[in-house]
Amino acid sequence: MNALIFTLRDAPPQRLDLAPLTPDRLLGLSESKIAAIELQTTRERLCTGDIFKIRMGDPMQIRFDGGSERFDRAGAGMSKGEVTIDGDVGIQAGRMMQGGKLTISGNAGPWAASCMKGGTLAISGHAGDRIGGPLPGETVGMRGGVVTVCGDAGMRAGDRMRRGMLIIEGKAGAYPGSRMIAGTLIMQGRAGPLPGYLMSRGTIVMVNGSDALSPTFSDSGVYEFVANALIASYVQTYSPKVAMMLRRPWRRLLGDMAVIGKGEIFYPPAAN
Repeated sequence: MNALIFTLRDAPPQRLDLAPLTPDRLLGLSESKIAAIELQTTRERLCTGDIFKIRMGDPMQIRFDGGSERFDRAGAGMSKGEVTIDGDVGIQAGRMMQGGKLTISGNAGPWAASCMKGGTLAISGHAGDRIGGPLPGETVGMRGGVVTVCGDAGMRAGDRMRRGMLIIEGKAGAYPGSRMIAGTLIMQGRAGPLPGYLMSRGTIVMVNGSDALSPTFSDSGVYEFVANALIASYVQTYSPKVAMMLRRPWRRLLGDMAVIGKGEIFYPPAAN
């Protein structure tokens, strides 16, 4: 069966909440009921049919032809199926995801994968600040699943991350892995200053080092870890070029000693 397709009519006149347009919520609905779903985030009432042309198909496979930085909360809360967006999205893409796969062919705004619990999020372009991090007032960020960013990521990637894996193939902004509780953050491009700032536990891998390391991390030497080979085998499915670089000797830093010092940062011996 063909996918359920939403084709963007024109550039949206205001920010839209795409969270209702997921496989979980559209399963069993008719075209008229889907067209009547409200998407507005401001005072003006807008429905799905006002923004998109709808071609009915399998709601477990949803495709958006055309994107916009005004598309907020795309794939939020989804637990099954696949959602593919041909273009950019706004804030909180994949927030609270529990399963399924969300694929974004363009850029994603801040707080992508915020508090994600499971599933897979793939971003072909760049990601904004705090990918995988909590919203203000929340204490825990990403809690599971796998996120891959082919481009760069903004500040505080993986902030307060608890579980799961975040792979950034480009560069990352300042404070990547800040306040990490657990989980794995891998950056192929150069990381911004102070990675792992106030991290409690967790693992950060910096393939090309960082602009500035915190003095509150302790150097424990250079090793060849069996665990990194296991991580590489797992990463192979999501990012083959990053997986290839993980099978090498690494310098290991322990910290942040300003907290409890049970986190770790790996980087090549000659990178910093």
